[in-house]
Amino acid sequence: MKKRTLLLLMSVVLSTIVWAQKKELTLVVSNPDRMQRQEVVGVSVIDVYHRLGVKTGTPLVVKNALGQEVASQITYDGLLLMDAAVRPRGAAKFTVAVGQPSSFENICFGRQYPERVDDIAWENDRTAYRIYGPALQRNQERAFGVDVWVKNTPELEVEKRYATELSNHPRIQQLKAEGKEDEAFLVEQQTTYHYDHGRGLDCYKVGPSLGGGAPALMDGDRLIFPYCYRDYEICDNGPLRFTVHVTYNPTTINGQTDVVEHRIISLDKGSNFNRCTVWYEGLNTSERLAMGVVVHEEEQDDLLLGQDMVLYADPTDNPEKQNFQIYVGVLFPEGKVQTQQLKYDKPENGITGHAVGIADYEPKSRYTYFFGSAWSKNDVRTFNEWKLRAEETLHALRSPLKAIIDE
Repeated sequence: MKKRTLLLLMSVVLSTIVWAQKKELTLVVSNPDRMQRQEVVGVSVIDVYHRLGVKTGTPLVVKNALGQEVASQITYDGLLLMDAAVRPRGAAKFTVAVGQPSSFENICFGRQYPERVDDIAWENDRTAYRIYGPALQRNQERAFGVDVWVKNTPELEVEKRYATELSNHPRIQQLKAEGKEDEAFLVEQQTTYHYDHGRGLDCYKVGPSLGGGAPALMDGDRLIFPYCYRDYEICDNGPLRFTVHVTYNPTTINGQTDVVEHRIISLDKGSNFNRCTVWYEGLNTSERLAMGVVVHEEEQDDLLLGQDMVLYADPTDNPEKQNFQIYVGVLFPEGKVQTQQLKYDKPENGITGHAVGIADYEPKSRYTYFFGSAWSKNDVRTFNEWKLRAEETLHALRSPLKAIIDE
C-alpha cells in the first residue's frame, strides 16, 4: 500500500513538472519612437528559465517572427541578448525554446595579446579598440589611454592584423641587418597595420593621454593618468556583446594611497560606442572624475563640447598623407557633467590637451559613460554625421527598446 501511494505521488510530481514546462515563450520588443530602431536588447534569462520551467543553464534557441533562428547570447550578468530591428512605433516578436543553438558568426570578439606587450584588443562590426597591458608598462612606453583601430568591414579584423604584423617583424629586421633597407621598407609597407590595405588600419595617436575615452581622476586641473591595466577578466565574448573587466595598479590620489581603479567595458554589435563603468577601491573622499579624448595640434576646430557629450574629429597620425578623419567622442547619458577643454600651456608631443566631461565622483559609487569612434571612410563620412550619430545614441540610451516576456 505504501509503495503504491509513493508511486502515485511520484506520478503526480512528474505530471506537474511536465505540465509546468512550456514548449516556448514569446518575447516582444517594442519601439516607442517614430523612427526605425535596431539595437541589441536583453531580458532576464532567469525569468526566461522560470517561465519555461527549466533549470538554469539549459541551452536556448531564439527565433524571429518568420521562424528563423537568430543569434543570441547569455551574458555574464544574466541577460539573454538578441539583435532586434523594430519599425517606428512597432513591435518585433521572438520565440524562445529549449534547444541547442546554432553556431553564428561572431561579431564582437576580443582577447589579450601577450605577443604584443599584453594589449587587450576588441572589436565589433564598426570599429576596434585596445588598451595597454603590464608588459608595455614594464618597457616604460608612455601610452595610457584607449586606442582606436578603424575598419570598413563588418568582419573581424584584429586577429589578422596582429598575426600579419608580428609574423613579419623578424623578416624585416633581418633585411635591415643585411643592409637591404629598400626591401625591408617594402615588406613593412605591405604588412604593417599602420597602413590601410583596404580594410582599415591603426593611425590614431594615444601616447601619454586619455586617447579615445579613458577616465582619470583629477588633481586640480591636472589629470591623474591611469597607466596600464594590472589584471583582466573577459566576461562576454560574442556573438552580440564583448565585455572585459580590467583592474589597474594601486596609485596615490590626492594623498590617498593604494587607490585601485576598476573598469567594466562592453561593446555591442552595431554600436559605435562602448559602455564603460568605472569605480575606485580605497578612495575615501569625493573627487573630480574626467572622461574624454585627446586633442591634437593638427586639428583644434572640429570640437564639440555639449551638455552631455564631447565630440572631436581627430586628424590621425599623418593628416596630410592620410586625408581622412577619425571621429571620437564620449557620451554622458546620466548628465551632471561639466564639459570643457583642458589645454596645455604648450603642446607636448603634438598634444594640446583634452576635451572632457567632469563629474563629481563619490566613494564606493560607480559611474557609467560611453566612449566611441567612427571613420570618415566607413559609416560616418562627416563631423555633422558624427554629431547626429551621437545624438541618436544618447536618445536610444535614455529611451531604450523595451523587451518583455509576453504573458
